[in-house]
Amino acid sequence: MAMANPTVVLVPVWGVGHFVPMIEAGKRLLAAARGGGRPLTLTLLIMPAPTEKRASEIADHIRDVEQDSESSGLGIRFLYLPAAPAPPPAAGAGAGYSGPEEFISLSMQQYAPHVRAAVAGLLCPVAAVVVDLFCTPLLDAAHGLGVPAYVYLICSAAMCALLLRAPALDDEASAAGGGGGGGEDAQFGEAVHVPGLPPVPPSCLPTGLVDRTVPAYEWFVYNGRRYMEAAGLIVNTVAELEPRVLAAIADGQCTRGVRPPPVYTVGPVLADSTPPAAPPAAEQEAEHECVRWLHSQPPRSVVFLCFGSARFFTAEQAGEVAAALDRSGRRFLWVLRGPPARGEKMFTDGDLAAILPAGFLERTKHRGLVWPRWAPQREILAHAAIGGFVTHCGWNSALESLAAGVPMLPWPWAAEQHYNAFVLAAGVGAAVRVEVDRSRDSFVEAAELERAIEALFGDDGEEGRKARETALEIKAACWKAVEEGGSSLASLRRLSDALHQGAVDVLPASQDSEV
Repeated sequence: MAMANPTVVLVPVWGVGHFVPMIEAGKRLLAAARGGGRPLTLTLLIMPAPTEKRASEIADHIRDVEQDSESSGLGIRFLYLPAAPAPPPAAGAGAGYSGPEEFISLSMQQYAPHVRAAVAGLLCPVAAVVVDLFCTPLLDAAHGLGVPAYVYLICSAAMCALLLRAPALDDEASAAGGGGGGGEDAQFGEAVHVPGLPPVPPSCLPTGLVDRTVPAYEWFVYNGRRYMEAAGLIVNTVAELEPRVLAAIADGQCTRGVRPPPVYTVGPVLADSTPPAAPPAAEQEAEHECVRWLHSQPPRSVVFLCFGSARFFTAEQAGEVAAALDRSGRRFLWVLRGPPARGEKMFTDGDLAAILPAGFLERTKHRGLVWPRWAPQREILAHAAIGGFVTHCGWNSALESLAAGVPMLPWPWAAEQHYNAFVLAAGVGAAVRVEVDRSRDSFVEAAELERAIEALFGDDGEEGRKARETALEIKAACWKAVEEGGSSLASLRRLSDALHQGAVDVLPASQDSEV
C-alpha cells in the first residue's frame, strides 16, 4: 500500500490580504514539490471569521481554490475549526483592543487547543504547521505534537528583520530609560537600527511599535521573540529585492549574534485580483472601463492612485488630492471609494459629487479618470500607460507595483505601511518619499503631493529617475526569481526538501496523553 504524501497544515487568519497570499504561497509550494518529484499536500484549518462580511469573502475564495485544486490536481483540503470564545482585551471587558497584534495573538491562544486537536486527527504524515506572522501562540500546538512549525510572513524581509530585532530593541529602550511608564518613555526617541537598512525614524515604525505602553507593543515583541522557535521563516519577498537585509538576518545581526531559523524567500506571491463581490458574468468577460481608458493614454504617462481595502478620504483630504492633480497637469487614474456603511468594514461606491471640489471633474476630464468603485489594481499596474503609483503601501500592493516595474509614491496610513514606505524609498530605492503628517491621520498637503508627482514624472529629478530605473530592474528580478534557476523557485525547493525531512506521523488524539 502506497504511503500518503505528507501534508503541510496552513493556519491563515481571516483578513483576505493575509488569507489569499498564504494560500497562493501554499499552491506554489505544492507545484515546486511536485516538480521535484516529492509531492506534498495542503491542509488548511479555517477559523470562523469575526464578521459575516469576512466569512463571505473567505467562503468565496475557498470555493475558487477548491475548483482550481480539482482541475489542477493539487491536493488541497479545508478543515473547519469550532469557534473559540472571543478573548477579552488586556484593558478589561468593555475596552477595545489596542491593535491587531493584540487581538490576533489573544485569539490564537484561544484557538491553540482546536489546532492541536485538528492536527492530531490527521491520518497522513504531517510535514509542518505554518502560522501567520502574529499567530505564534499556535507554535505551542505544533510543538506539543512534535510537528515542525514555520511562520509565513506576507510582508517584507525588512519587516521580518524588525520583528526579530524587536526583543533587543525593547531591552535597549528599557535600559536607556524608556521603561514604558508613559510620556516620552512611551516612544522611541531616536532612529531605530535595523541591520541592512538606513536608520529608521520613529515616525516610520509600524503602529505596533509606536507606543510602548500598550498591549499591542508587547505582543509585537512577543511574536518576534517566538520566531526563534520556528523551524523556518517563509517570507513573501525576492532575494534580489532585499539582499542586505536578508544577509543581516542570516548573520544573526538582528538576533544578538544568535543565528535565526532559515529564511525562505518565495515571492513575489501576488494575491488574486478578483473583486470582493464578483460582478455579473457579462461584466467579467468585458474589459474593465479603467483598462479601456488606459489604452488611449501614452506609455508611462498616467499616475495611478489607489489605496487598498481599508482607506477612504474625507472631503478635506480628497480636496487636497484634487488640487494637486489639477495643478500638476499630469494624466491620472484615481480610484476614490466611499466610507463603509454603518457596522461594515468594506467600502461603498464613492459619491464623487459630494466629496470632490466643484468643477474638478469637468476641468480634468480630458486627462483624468476618477473611478468610484472597485478596480482591477493588478491589471491596471501592468498596463503600459501607468508611470507611477500613489499607494497606501500595503506589501501586497507594493509587490504588485514592483512586479509591474512601476515606481511608487507611498502614502501610508496604518499597520506596517509607514515602515514599508521607508523601506521602499530609503532601502530599495523604487519610490519617491511623500511627507505624511501621521499626527493628522496621515494627512498630505496638496503642495507636497504635487511636488512628489513632479519629482517622479519630471525629466530633471535624480530621485525620480533612480526610482523609475530601479523599479524596472526589480521587475526583471521578480519574474526571473520564479523561473527555473531563479532564487524563489530554488528557495521553494529547499523548503520542500526540509518539509519532507521533518514530516512526522502524529499520534491519534486518543493515544496522546496530553490531549
